[in-house]
Amino acid sequence: MPPSTSSLFQVPSNWLVLPAHHSTRLHRCFLLTPQFHLQHSDQLCTYRHLADYFHHDSHRSPRRRHSSSSSSSSSPPSITSDDGYEDEKHKQAAREAVSEILQENGVSEEESNEIAIKAPKYLEMLMDSVRDLDELFQSTNSSNTSSSLSSYKKRVFEMGKQKGDKGLVPLLESMVGLPLPSAIHIARYLSAHTPPSLLHKVKYLKEILFSNVDGKVPIASSAQRMMLHLSVPVDEDVQQTLSFLEKIQARRGGLHLLGSGDGSFRYLIESFPRLLLLSVESHMKPMVDFLRYIGVPKDCVRSILLLYPPILFYDIEKEIKPRRQVYGDDMEFGKLLLKYPWILSTSILKNYEEILTFFYAEKVAVVSIRRAIKGLPVLLGCSVGKLKLMIQQLRELGVTEKMLHQVIGTSPQLLMQKPRELCQVVMYLKGLGLEDESVGRMVGRCPEIFMTNIDKTLKKKVEFLLELGVSRKHLPRVIRKYPELFVCDVNNSMLPRMMYLLKIGLSKREIAFMVGRFSPLLGYSIEEVLRPKYEFLVKGMQKPLEEVVEYPRYFSYSLEKKIKPRFWALKDRNCECSLKDMLGKNDEEFAADYMSGNPPPS
Repeated sequence: MPPSTSSLFQVPSNWLVLPAHHSTRLHRCFLLTPQFHLQHSDQLCTYRHLADYFHHDSHRSPRRRHSSSSSSSSSPPSITSDDGYEDEKHKQAAREAVSEILQENGVSEEESNEIAIKAPKYLEMLMDSVRDLDELFQSTNSSNTSSSLSSYKKRVFEMGKQKGDKGLVPLLESMVGLPLPSAIHIARYLSAHTPPSLLHKVKYLKEILFSNVDGKVPIASSAQRMMLHLSVPVDEDVQQTLSFLEKIQARRGGLHLLGSGDGSFRYLIESFPRLLLLSVESHMKPMVDFLRYIGVPKDCVRSILLLYPPILFYDIEKEIKPRRQVYGDDMEFGKLLLKYPWILSTSILKNYEEILTFFYAEKVAVVSIRRAIKGLPVLLGCSVGKLKLMIQQLRELGVTEKMLHQVIGTSPQLLMQKPRELCQVVMYLKGLGLEDESVGRMVGRCPEIFMTNIDKTLKKKVEFLLELGVSRKHLPRVIRKYPELFVCDVNNSMLPRMMYLLKIGLSKREIAFMVGRFSPLLGYSIEEVLRPKYEFLVKGMQKPLEEVVEYPRYFSYSLEKKIKPRFWALKDRNCECSLKDMLGKNDEEFAADYMSGNPPPS
């Protein structure tokens, strides 16, 4: 049992009594370390016992000493220059002392030197502690002599040894980037480890998480999407992951730093110090190999580990494989895990079962449910209450059960929209002149429209049509016939098609007239649709361009399966007819009118 606090202040006759101006420091020493006795030997304190005080006082912030007018002439030689920075010779001696501590604990000389250089806060702490000891010790000794660099290095070495961290603290500061308080705390957590074993783990983690980064895996956008669409109560693993991601997000550069070792490794270890307790050979490598086995590409393993670090703590046989079976073998588990690593958590697994129950109650086909989850597994982070609200809103718009099932299977993103955002899009479309029934049909036909930004997307398409010459009166008809134009890119798709039509001889007014009559025109590929059909029109059929102005639907028919066969059939019978008469009839009507031998008059 350590002595009581009161007994510590009953100073025995054989103890060294310090001058009054050190009483405050000595009092702090007793308060912080009740077991610490300042023992006397030949009227001198041993360096080791004094150092022990500073070992227990290592949490205080390192500080620089400045000269004071009250300093005694008998104070020890300063290792701080007049300009206020540490003497480089003493710094180098201290670095060598730290390097020797690391080497004594099994680290190579080269790596020890590198660690000592990259751990300035740890170095500063040791130097401050030695300086404090020198001031305290030398002031009780009348014979003050300058200490040599070798003696100073030895004192730093002894101070480092007395800290008891075996070199783990400078290793964590230099190789992980931890601030000194965190490094000291985690070093105690890892007290059973040796510096070489810790160094091996740090290097391996850096290798699998941050080496060969090519930027192809959008870790930042994946993290943002996972955090944004999480609306269920979470378990401890997800909560810790969220805290880790929020720390990164709060930094300048945000979640884009997630894939950078310099930007996120420190926060990863601070959030999950247990990672450094895991065995590389028996735990980390088997997990990486398992992820590769289930189909995760080598360069994508890092994405899963950074987006959900707790996976490294899971037992493959007892935890991961059973959870994999819940989702089913047909779900391509590796791809599912890559898109949404949180599917392994107990909270998401529970919500998955609730979502299945909800969709079954809504009579959604199993194939649509599984297609939705495979395409957008982040859906599993949405609460059933939120899904119910969105489905109710869609039904109020007139979305039928059949249309709803199609939306869930092909565009489950719509279910994760905020109700307010959906209402804003609906109100904007109604403002253009569309009625409720048309808006409901648009949901089933092109649900992507209701996930777009009004100002950046919808308004730009409307402005393009108006500038083209489509009247505002005809806008509702154009949109009803081809709502997909809202998801066409103006600069890369619609504008180049308009320019091509201008190039072949059509006026802007004629193009506007054609779009007003057949709005899908601006959705057709130039090389695959417009060009070959135009060339067959003027070169093959030798018809004037005006005919497509009157019947722009011409571009919607298959060139090989309908246009050419009907044209050659008419030519064999020396029949002339308009494009509308040639293509606008079904096979029975066309055969009756033109293949019976009595073609109708033109």
